Amino acid sequence: MNRVHIKTYGCQMNERDSEAVAAMLRARGYRIVNSEEDCDVLLLNTCSVRDAAEQKAIGKAANLQARKKKRPDFILGILGCMAQNRGASLLDQLPDVDLIVGTQKFHQVPGYLDNLRAAQATGVPLAETIVDIGEEAGSQNTIRDHVLAQDEAPDAAAQVTAFVSIQQGCDMDCAFCIVPKTRGDERSRPMDDIVAECRSLVGRGVREITLLGQIVTSYGRRDYEHTGGITPFVQLLERVNALDGLERIRFTSPHPRGFRQDLIEAYGRLPKLCEYAHLPMQSGSNRILRAMNRPYSRERYAEIIAALRAVRPDMTFSTDVIVGFPGETEEDFGQTKALFEACDFDMAYIFKYSVRTGTPAAELPDQVPDDVKERRNQELLTILERNSTRRAAGLVGTVQEVLVEGPDQTGRRWTGRTRGNRVCIFDAAPRLAGTRQPLRIERASVSTLYGELVLAGVGP
Repeated sequence: MNRVHIKTYGCQMNERDSEAVAAMLRARGYRIVNSEEDCDVLLLNTCSVRDAAEQKAIGKAANLQARKKKRPDFILGILGCMAQNRGASLLDQLPDVDLIVGTQKFHQVPGYLDNLRAAQATGVPLAETIVDIGEEAGSQNTIRDHVLAQDEAPDAAAQVTAFVSIQQGCDMDCAFCIVPKTRGDERSRPMDDIVAECRSLVGRGVREITLLGQIVTSYGRRDYEHTGGITPFVQLLERVNALDGLERIRFTSPHPRGFRQDLIEAYGRLPKLCEYAHLPMQSGSNRILRAMNRPYSRERYAEIIAALRAVRPDMTFSTDVIVGFPGETEEDFGQTKALFEACDFDMAYIFKYSVRTGTPAAELPDQVPDDVKERRNQELLTILERNSTRRAAGLVGTVQEVLVEGPDQTGRRWTGRTRGNRVCIFDAAPRLAGTRQPLRIERASVSTLYGELVLAGVGP
């Protein structure tokens, strides 16, 4: 009765949190299983960025409650942002949930599951649902354990990419965002601990590391001094870049305010830092940016894009944009549309504004009708498809460095990514997993490149 399945909703931070919980549970003697049909404990790690994300998780939990009617020993838990946001009020809709754990208490999950199972063994289940959404000093330091593919199945292809959490929480207070409520104040992990974690992952076969934080570029700003004009975040990049055996570094999610000159120059002098940046724009209207409490202008955003391309002409970009923010006029949207097209993004996450109770934007007048949001959303998606298709087609006939990651979804071919974060599909030998190889691009879709490895004798 120790089989656990964790279903994750939302962002890469949630994926990393789920992986850390899985590692803690494995260390406690639990089995992590891939199928929710074959588990004794099912944990939903939830998202609260949009109401639709919460409703999806609530619907899933409601369906799972039926399983408890048939299996009284089945344990159902809700973790993460929705648990933090709603707490015990979730029991009004989900009275049979056993466990509700917030974002600063992930490391308590193994102990709580032990308590629930011990109570079941006595035949006297706990009288009340366990609810823990309290703050805990130092909780950012508990997200440090990993479960790699080779840990789960020794004969599996080695996992060559991994996420490393460097920071939790956010102090930006964007008017549309509930993250400060669900994740708490900004807290950074010690730099030495992060570097040690990265070194350990490299020793286990990982070749590409993505550093994670709510505002990753704010890392360590209260804990470390700027040295010679170098911010703590860039100091961390320098130290990770120096690790023997590591091939690539990425990071997400930054804030435009964090792209100071030292970070821009880092793209030109740190060879392992990939020439790719996820740079949230949110709006191209200065009036709407002020209403969103985003401390930059459309002009400054364009300057950052231009400065990065000056350092790395082959730089690729993705972004986040919100359409239909309260009060957004056609003129405001036109400015967003113009900047969006001018920046020539390779990828973008375009969201229709969603009211989040408890955020300043929820109280603003002039809410934009849903049909207008949908039209604006589709207009940006059309631009994105055109730009991304053109930029991908421009790579056909070139040779790109690809990090060989593992078999694709079909199991017949292999997959990896370029330094610019384009997914590639190709034939390769298993011995090449974790290596960088030259790939001649033969054709391209809007999101995927297809090609052939240049070196002879590297087929299946």
